[in-house]
Amino acid sequence: MRVLILAIDRDDDFGTKAGVKGPVVGKDACVDAALKLSLADPEDSDANVVYAAVKLYEELKESGEFDDVEVALITGHHDVGVKSDLELTRQLDMVLEKFPAEGVIPVTDGAEDEQIFPIITSRLPIVSSRRIVVKQSEGIETTYYIIYRYIKEILSDPEAAKVFLGIPGLVLLLYGIARLISIKYPQSVNIISATVTGTILFLVGTYFFTRGFRIRFSIRETVTKQFIPLIAFVAGLLIMIAGAINVYLNLETIAERVLGFLPGTDLLQVLLYMNVINTPFVIGIGVMILGKVVQAYMKRDHHLWYYVSGILILPAFWVTIDLTTRYAMSIIALSEFEVFKKALIGIADLIMSVLIGMYLKEKVKGWEKVEAGTGVERV
Repeated sequence: MRVLILAIDRDDDFGTKAGVKGPVVGKDACVDAALKLSLADPEDSDANVVYAAVKLYEELKESGEFDDVEVALITGHHDVGVKSDLELTRQLDMVLEKFPAEGVIPVTDGAEDEQIFPIITSRLPIVSSRRIVVKQSEGIETTYYIIYRYIKEILSDPEAAKVFLGIPGLVLLLYGIARLISIKYPQSVNIISATVTGTILFLVGTYFFTRGFRIRFSIRETVTKQFIPLIAFVAGLLIMIAGAINVYLNLETIAERVLGFLPGTDLLQVLLYMNVINTPFVIGIGVMILGKVVQAYMKRDHHLWYYVSGILILPAFWVTIDLTTRYAMSIIALSEFEVFKKALIGIADLIMSVLIGMYLKEKVKGWEKVEAGTGVERV
C-alpha cells in the first residue's frame, strides 16, 4: 500500500511568512520549508507539523509496514474558507499526480486544518491522522504570556476584535459617560441608568441579530447608493410617528367626533386608533415608496413598474383598513351605500394599479439590458 504523509497549512503561514510555495513534496524539501518558517517565525506551530510529518515518514520507512511512503506539505490561503480549501484541493491533486497514493495520514496542529478532511477523503482514504500539540516550558507558559498572546491574536483579527474588544469597550464608554453626567445631575441617576442600559441592550442586540442572520448593513453604502430612498424612508417614518403621537394625544376628542362617546373598552380604543392613524400611516408608506420610484427612474431600474404599482395600490389599502375598522366598531353596516361605494373605489384602484403596472413593465423591459450593458443606445 502506498501511503502519503500529508502536512496541512490551511492559512498559508509558509507562504506569507517564509515565501514557501505549496505543494512541497519529499523529505528534504519539507525539512527545508520547515526550516525557513522556523527562522521567519520561531513561534509558529506549522513548522513543527512538518517536522512531525517528516519524523513519521522516517519511522514508517524503517518499519516497512507499507510498500511505499512519501511526505508532502500543502498550503492554503490566508483568507481561510472557500479560497484556502480550493487551493488545498488543487495542491493535493498535484501531489497525487507525482505520488499516486492509496491512503493518506494527515498531520495537523488543530481543528481548523482538520476541516479539510472531507476534501481529502473524496480523493483517497485516511489511514490515520496526527495532531501536533507544541509543548511549552513552565517558565514561558505564564498567565501574562498567555493573555498577551490571545490579545495579540484578537487584535490581529478585525471580526474577533469587534466582539471581544468593541462591544465591551462600547459598554464601558456608555457607562463612563453616564457616570460623568450623574455627577452634574445627581437627581437623574435612575433615568440616566435606564437610558444607558436600554441603549446598550439595543446596540448589542442589533449587532448579534444582524450577525446571526447574516444581515449586512453598510452606512457608507446606504448613503452613497441609496440616498434618495433613505431620505424618503426617514421622511415617511417621521410622518407615521407624528401621526401616531397626534392621534394618541387627541384620541378622546377624535372619539367624541367619530363615535359620539368615549370608548369604554381597550379593544374599541385600539380599533379607533387604527382607523384614525390609517391616513398618516398610508401617507408615510407612500412617501417611502416614492423615494424608490425616483431612485429607480434616475438609475433606469426596471423595477420601476413594481414601485409605481405599490403607490397606486395604497388607496385600496386605505379603504380596506377604513371599512374593516369602522365595521368592527359598528359605525357602518355592510348594507349601507357608503360601504358599497368605497369598496367599488378600492376594487377600481386595484385593477388600475395592476393595468398600469403591466403597461410600465413592458415599457421598461429594455432598462434591464441597458443596465447589464447589452442594450443598444438610440440617437
